[in-house]
Amino acid sequence: MVQKRKLERTCIEFEGNMYKPIRVPMKGLKIQKLTKEEITAIYYADYVGLKQNESAEKMGISQSSFSRELNLAHTKIACALFHGFAIQFEPDPTDNSDEK
Repeated sequence: MVQKRKLERTCIEFEGNMYKPIRVPMKGLKIQKLTKEEITAIYYADYVGLKQNESAEKMGISQSSFSRELNLAHTKIACALFHGFAIQFEPDPTDNSDEK
């Protein structure tokens, strides 16, 4: 049985919301969506170079949850690269800064 995600996860802030293949119009382009947790996992593991247990501690989750997020992010990014999809970063569902 799948558990609900913890809302107290700590994620990084980053600019931008999409990457797409060059010279390919957005019209008709398939989109691969990444959550803020997946981007944070990629950031800590691949960009900063932290070990999984250190990264999980920074995010406030277990090492096994971090590992799942990282594997899912790697799979989604590889799929997007090899199939020519755009990569869209989903906003934080608890973030209400865009609401008026």
